[in-house]
Amino acid sequence: MLVLLCSTPTAFASKGWKVEHKNAIVLAMFGTTVEPALQGLLNIRTRMMENYPETPVKIAFTSNIIRKIWQDRAKDPTYSKAHPEIPEDVLHVKTVLATIADLQNVGYDTIILQPTHIAMGEEFLDLGTYVDSLMRMGTVKKKKYKPFHKVVLGRPALGTYGFDHPYAEDISAAAKALDKDLAMAAKENAALVYMGHGNEHFPSGGAYLELAHRMRERSPETVILIGNVKGFPSLEDVIDKLKLGGIQKVILKPCMVVAGDHAMNDMTGTDVEKPSWQMTLEKEGFEVITVKKGLGELDAFADIFVQHAADAAADADIVLK
Repeated sequence: MLVLLCSTPTAFASKGWKVEHKNAIVLAMFGTTVEPALQGLLNIRTRMMENYPETPVKIAFTSNIIRKIWQDRAKDPTYSKAHPEIPEDVLHVKTVLATIADLQNVGYDTIILQPTHIAMGEEFLDLGTYVDSLMRMGTVKKKKYKPFHKVVLGRPALGTYGFDHPYAEDISAAAKALDKDLAMAAKENAALVYMGHGNEHFPSGGAYLELAHRMRERSPETVILIGNVKGFPSLEDVIDKLKLGGIQKVILKPCMVVAGDHAMNDMTGTDVEKPSWQMTLEKEGFEVITVKKGLGELDAFADIFVQHAADAAADADIVLK
């Protein structure tokens, strides 16, 4: 990988060579193997491309397991024939570093790396180390021969720490982007329960709690609760609050960009050995309406990532077209 990243600049190290900076956007996605769930990811890419038609927009999957599954599918001619709707860049999806290397190899030295994560966690921090490492790469000769001019990292949907872009404003923007979900809950006269991913190492639960609070401000008559597959708040925490509020009917939806494996199994699965959220809620006496759509399928939510990429570019004096 390092050989590939460093190879191109030396090829142009001839007399009179003039630096020409070229911009590209890489969408860093965890990925999914569930074909219908791809719509959440592809919609983000489409919205980005529509906003910046002159800038290449590439996707990269961070999950090794998911990439391997797609690579195996790409080798199977029967799969491609049965699924003509799957884009080539999904079938042959690469890592973040490989995707950036491909761009650098054809002259793109200014990269906006935009994650499609909901909250800041392990994967987002890993991307930060990639950016730091790429920007430290240099050459013995002249600075202009460095592999990259600028590589910058955008924010996840619910923001991150720092002074330039207060996370509270990002959370408020996310709450506004979910107005259609609030309208659906009001129409059904039901509580709105989201299943987030969460984690056991980073305190992302607070961001989810603040998101639910901002949504309640926009629709005070609606009960909104967000639980996580891992970490706090848990499904048990959600059930306790539903019971305290005397709720009988809930809309259950993933608080994830895609309605992938977690939505199919953890949220709505039918395995009695590992009861899903739907099974558990119904056992507790709640009427459950499930919505198997990722947040990325909502244009308003997909546009959050477009805006965060724009912010990252503007902060680094990069002009996207």
